[in-house]
Amino acid sequence: MKTLKCDLCDHEAQGETFEEWMNALKPHYGEAHADVMTNSSKTPEDMMHWMAENKARFEAA
Repeated sequence: MKTLKCDLCDHEAQGETFEEWMNALKPHYGEAHADVMTNSSKTPEDMMHWMAENKARFEAA
C-alpha cells in the first residue's frame, strides 16, 4: 500500500496500484479542487499529462 499526497495540497490518499490511488483521490479532488475538475480549458492532453506525471510519482514512492 502506498500513500501519496495530492499534487495540489497536503491531502493524502492510499492505494495498492496507481489506479486505486487515483480512485481514492477523486472524492478529495471533487471537493477541494472542484475548480480544476470543471475547468473547461483543460484538454484531453492535459489529462494525459496529469496521469503520466502522477503515475511516475506513484511508481517512485
